Amino acid sequence: MPKIRTSRTKRPPEGFEEIEAVLDDYANKMRDAENESHEGKRKTESLWPIMRISHTRSRYIYELYYKREAISKELYEWLLKEGYGDANLIAKWKKQGYEKLCCVRCIQSRDMNYTGSTCICRVPKAQLKEGTIVECTHCVLYDAIVDIGHQLTARKAAEQGGVISGDNPAAYNASDPLRLWVIQLILIVGMTQLLSLFFSRIRQPRVIAEVIGGVLLGPSVMGRIPNFSNSIFPTNSLPFLTLTSTIGLVLFLFVVALELDVSVVKRNARASLVISAAGIILPFGVGAGIAVPIYHHFVDPTKVTFGHFILFVGVAISITAFPVLCRILTETRLLDTEVGVITLSAGVGNDVVGWILLALTVALVNATTGLTALYVLLACVGFILFILFPVKWAYRALARFDGSLDRGEPTTMMMTVTLLLVFISAFFTDIIGVHAIFGGFIAGLIIPKDGGYSIKIVEKLEDLVGIIFIPIYFASSGLKTNLGLLDNGITWGYVIIICLIAFFGKFIGCFLSAKYMGFNLRESGAIGALMSCKGLVELIVLNIGLSAGILDTRLFSIFVLHAIILTFITTPLTLWIYPPHVRTRGRAAPHSPTSGTQPTLPYHPSVDGLKTRFTFVLHKMEHVPIVMNLAQYLQPPIAVTTSQLSDSSKKEKEPESSVVTADGTPKVSIDALRLVELSQRMSDVMRNIDQDELARRDSVLSVFRTFASLNQMPVASALSVVTQDEYAGVVATRARDFDSDLVVIPWSFGTTVHGDEAKDGPSTAVATVTPSGFGHTLTQNPFEGLFGKSHAYDRAGAVSYSHFIRRVFAESPADVGLFIDSGLSSLDGTGVYGQHVYLPFFGGPDDRLALEYVVQLCMHPSVSATIVRVTKTDIVPVVTNDTVDEEKAEAAANLTVMSASGFPDTVYPGESTQVRAQSDMADNIAWGKYTSSSTDTPRSAALRGALGRVQFSEIETSKPLKSILDQASEEGKKAKDANSKKSLLVVAGRGRRLAVESHAAELRDILASHGGTGTEVRKTLGDVACAFVVSNVKAGLMVVQAAPKSSEA
Repeated sequence: MPKIRTSRTKRPPEGFEEIEAVLDDYANKMRDAENESHEGKRKTESLWPIMRISHTRSRYIYELYYKREAISKELYEWLLKEGYGDANLIAKWKKQGYEKLCCVRCIQSRDMNYTGSTCICRVPKAQLKEGTIVECTHCVLYDAIVDIGHQLTARKAAEQGGVISGDNPAAYNASDPLRLWVIQLILIVGMTQLLSLFFSRIRQPRVIAEVIGGVLLGPSVMGRIPNFSNSIFPTNSLPFLTLTSTIGLVLFLFVVALELDVSVVKRNARASLVISAAGIILPFGVGAGIAVPIYHHFVDPTKVTFGHFILFVGVAISITAFPVLCRILTETRLLDTEVGVITLSAGVGNDVVGWILLALTVALVNATTGLTALYVLLACVGFILFILFPVKWAYRALARFDGSLDRGEPTTMMMTVTLLLVFISAFFTDIIGVHAIFGGFIAGLIIPKDGGYSIKIVEKLEDLVGIIFIPIYFASSGLKTNLGLLDNGITWGYVIIICLIAFFGKFIGCFLSAKYMGFNLRESGAIGALMSCKGLVELIVLNIGLSAGILDTRLFSIFVLHAIILTFITTPLTLWIYPPHVRTRGRAAPHSPTSGTQPTLPYHPSVDGLKTRFTFVLHKMEHVPIVMNLAQYLQPPIAVTTSQLSDSSKKEKEPESSVVTADGTPKVSIDALRLVELSQRMSDVMRNIDQDELARRDSVLSVFRTFASLNQMPVASALSVVTQDEYAGVVATRARDFDSDLVVIPWSFGTTVHGDEAKDGPSTAVATVTPSGFGHTLTQNPFEGLFGKSHAYDRAGAVSYSHFIRRVFAESPADVGLFIDSGLSSLDGTGVYGQHVYLPFFGGPDDRLALEYVVQLCMHPSVSATIVRVTKTDIVPVVTNDTVDEEKAEAAANLTVMSASGFPDTVYPGESTQVRAQSDMADNIAWGKYTSSSTDTPRSAALRGALGRVQFSEIETSKPLKSILDQASEEGKKAKDANSKKSLLVVAGRGRRLAVESHAAELRDILASHGGTGTEVRKTLGDVACAFVVSNVKAGLMVVQAAPKSSEA
């Protein structure tokens, strides 16, 4: 007679609480069945309900331990000892399988010999003839009752009201699992995104957030909340999560194969092969060594063979996570170094060999005999050869016939063929006994990489895979991870040993091989640290081991924890060993973060303050016409004499060492820096790997190179794929490498709709420019979308770009110019050609730079200028308490170098009297240099021609900002008259350093009259330029800031 548990002899082991409710329910049912027996007499006829419940409870325990591995061995043995399950019955099921031996409906006796019975009940074999089918009265009665119940319930239509009718959307429904699946998805993705926001701040790859998020949702943390796992992740719903995650994993491995570039290995074959081999052999050996004590301490020998376990642990220790490695190399800006390229090459080889070894391990584990394993391997090798040769040739031919390769983007038909190929390949590898993910990986190896074709395929898949499928996969892994099983010192000791063995096995092997190949200590250490990265691939390997029965829940949790630790330390350890200031760039690298054309730079002297090297920063296509409009006037026409033409053949052989011609005309060279944002997408990482090809094909750089060629200006182009936070650093580095005189940053804005015109929508509102004046149907205020009301402007984008501009102002080693386009370019088809420049000169290093720049612009015959030196008259205002408070606040602001919003600034404390006197003297010298009529001042012919197109004047006023705004409006009207037809360009110094006058009070009045605060505008552009922006003067605006070295005078 089965036991009915009423008490326990001792405290149950860990994990009993999760199944206690189910076991108690069985006990209550058995107790009720016993009470319902005839007059309390335990007759054979009345025992079958009790036997049936006991049988079901035993089967439940059997499935928990042997089928699902949801409980530990300690808990399983305790349950049998305490009488929760029938040990003899479970032993028979383990030997032959309960599907052949038992009937869940009716159990009449525990000692019947029912083995081999064809009856659906447990009728003794001796009572049956061969082939006879017998049903007992209990089963007949049971079936009759069930049939009647089905007939009654079938007449009633299913309730369709959903939650309105009181349905619980979180309740699992096998016929409609979507509801619970969506709840699970929202929880998983939300947890992942929340964690990634934190870990991205400390420069950790996204995989860390995904793995930790899965662990948090599992039994280790949130699973300890009562009924959380049973409500949100019930056991019956897990197959749907597993199916979804497996589909995503197949697609992810397909994308991983697309990232592999064998050409990188070929370019660095010897070093990469040596490091890759050392990074596999030594870790595999030490991994096999540590597997021996782990096997004897944690593994049940009846479930896993010794050889299979050693092979699996060796693979798990020796493999490198190539996708995470690519991300780390990109974010640490190591791809332009020899260390980065060699590590990337070695990672490719390590990844391929690791997957091959893992496929071998899975095939051996799944095969029942050695001959079966041989057949599985032969079938796998044959399939790989079939995919890599005839299928690859057919796919490439189809893509070329379809035109996809020529366009560099797959058509709908090619995407259909590609996806079918991926899943057919996954299906075949799964049915032959190798995991389905290997099929996806093999399919990715045959996709052509010509012209960015593979990158376009990744773009179409990566968001769905990265946002939905991969987090679900890690959540499924987390549900299988129970850190609570690491409950003793021995287990934690093995965790530490595995981490040390895995890290130092990789690090020492790669370090010694890199040192052998000629790398120094820091470079060798960086290679060793990077190759020890685990991440996503390691988690895939561990899950395969868990599903194959090689690992149990405890060992799986140990290895998951070791993978998290090693991935977490990779980035900080690499930056500590190999900081930016000791890096060697470009020795073996076929590409760099600023890939592009790098012309030989001639000797670069400074002549009369002329600027001959300009770096233009291009972030998007909208910047190209702005930069072209400005750059066309930088290079004045160079006159060529007859003698020069006759000696052209000789001059071609002579290097150009001068940056100016004989008449003083500057020879301008341009550097175009293209910035591309590096996001979390895999396609961005792939672009960063092959930036040379991307720079050659980039439409923005191609258009600008063509423009510079037509204007006979030598141009160097560069492309950098970095995060937004690194934009300013890349610009500063490029300006230093190119030895730029002026860095020009364009800023374009869309049209802002106001008033009644906004009611018609943006499609009916059109901005027009008339040659006679400023007749706009729409008001265009470049900064309104950022700092005021906005109807048609991306506020978030403007804030981030303003952040970038201010960091460039703070960090650039060269002079910086910010060109704000107001939509009044000379390329608008109105017949306007040429520019008239208006410069208000107040003094200070920024205004002196603006003066030199405007005079140089006027060397072009189509450019004229009006330069006004403005002096503020001394008027002592009536001081009120409010004014005093405002002045104190202004003084306090001038003592900071960081704005309240966190933007870097270039505001400095007040200068000394001596520094002010030196700056005033420099202002007078600069002004007199161009306004003096003395013949003693040496001037070139080009400079004399430029000064002939400049009108100099001086004014004194108590309201300088109002005066220059009125003058600018008048100059704009004159420039646009029927005779000149020029567009107006206002050039102003930023004036945030060593400014002569403070315009704070007057600027506040202007801001108040235009209904805006303008605080951030002022900090970005300075007082003078801020006045032009908020007053909506119809002109282009160039704000310049002198480099710190130029302001020391």
